[in-house]
Amino acid sequence: MRISEQLLSFFVHLRWHYQLLILSGGYLLGGLYVQRVDAAPFLLQLLNVHLLLNGGVTAYNSYWDDDEGPIGGIEHPPKMAKWMHPASIALQLIGLALAYSEGAWFIALWILTMALSVLYSSRPLRWKGRPILSLVCVGVGTGTNTFLMGYLAASDASPSPLLLVAASGVAALLLSIYPVSQVYQIEADRSHGDRTFAVAFGLHGVRRFFAIAYPIGLCIVSATLFAAGRELVWIIFFAVGAIGGLINARTLFRLEGKPDEYRRVMRMKYGASLAFVLFLAGCLLLRTCEF
Repeated sequence: MRISEQLLSFFVHLRWHYQLLILSGGYLLGGLYVQRVDAAPFLLQLLNVHLLLNGGVTAYNSYWDDDEGPIGGIEHPPKMAKWMHPASIALQLIGLALAYSEGAWFIALWILTMALSVLYSSRPLRWKGRPILSLVCVGVGTGTNTFLMGYLAASDASPSPLLLVAASGVAALLLSIYPVSQVYQIEADRSHGDRTFAVAFGLHGVRRFFAIAYPIGLCIVSATLFAAGRELVWIIFFAVGAIGGLINARTLFRLEGKPDEYRRVMRMKYGASLAFVLFLAGCLLLRTCEF
């Protein structure tokens, strides 16, 4: 493979569209819990976290997975070369240097996310192949950490007990959708020796987990937004979230766990996540204009 083709493959595996359209909701939500959003560092770290940290983590995971079938955000994943393994780590370290000015809390969360990605993806650790440990990695690394980074980038304030409760709600919302991406990969994961959540508990378990985790997360986030004084926001958030949850549940309960359901699952994830991202971005824009 020519170097230009390898570079393109590496870029594809960063999945930047996936990071910004699906995974940025938690970060943006963190900005709603501060009294005044410091827009410049907030936007800078939004790109830093999702393009360099999460992008690097995703490429790191892709290297170890070595998938041939559809994965989240890529229907036909290209092959990865050996140099992409250190490159994915280097990308995260470059982002860490750019995050240095955000302080000790932010740096600690960044390093913790990197460490969890190693536990999640690398062999023989491979927490991805252990259902409960995989939830810990994703819930903390992509859920609570990203949310807290958004809060810290938007304000100089330290995390409060209320914020930690809100972070648990964000993690529950994210995790409710996480195993859905595995339902079309069950046979592929089995062939790799990965006992993922979907492999371990089946489609029925994925549905039941969503039915429990999503309402809990929605209620926690809505309640903490109310407690933080975001009176109108929490009502709209709960309403939009409830409607989105019903739409997702309808799609999820129609899935059969087949590989050809990739596009249906991706439409579900993009639709739900993009609605949240646009809603949160609009709320932040209105709050910024108020000041």
